[in-house]
Amino acid sequence: MIKLVIFDLDGTLLDTIEDLANATNHALKQFNFPQHDVTKYRFFVGNGVNKLIERALPEAHKNADAISMVKHEFLKYYFLHADDCTRPYSGIPELLYKLQQAGYQLGVASNKMHNATVELVQRFFPEINFAAVLGQRDGIPVKPSPEILNEIVSTAGVLKGETLYVGDSGIDAQTAINANIQFTGVLWGFRPRRELEEAGAERFVEKPEEILFNL
Repeated sequence: MIKLVIFDLDGTLLDTIEDLANATNHALKQFNFPQHDVTKYRFFVGNGVNKLIERALPEAHKNADAISMVKHEFLKYYFLHADDCTRPYSGIPELLYKLQQAGYQLGVASNKMHNATVELVQRFFPEINFAAVLGQRDGIPVKPSPEILNEIVSTAGVLKGETLYVGDSGIDAQTAINANIQFTGVLWGFRPRRELEEAGAERFVEKPEEILFNL
């Protein structure tokens, strides 16, 4: 019996891709690096900000110094514009409210920077009392390391067998497998079903309300 439902953030609860793309392109522009179409960022995001910047940089500049410089400009811009275009996916606020009303504990596990994760969750879901909202933090390995899921399960005081993780990418599927937690892949996010299947996902939903029906 599921008691805790943990969600990925970007591509699962919130459509953040345009703001992430705008912030990265702004940072690239400061150093005269080529910019990218928003659609390409669907495959750049997912492994944390350092990997996002690395993927966006030209091959000749994928080094620690360039990543650090561009990341600095990205962070300055993103924290001012993180919710310019970001919105919850249709049906997500209603799903979270229904889950909460039904007595499920809820959590968020993201590779987005922790402060931005917390601020966006509070901004868009102020009525939801999450057991834990965790993003990328110094000293804690990013997904697909299972540490973030393990920490939320511990905080909620439930068993792994009573936990479901919901995400939109192969990284999320791998994280759930590494944590030995059930996984459901969403098909409205950034990555294609094929990627989720190749990472081991077996259960999928096309609409948020299907999650409630399948618990």
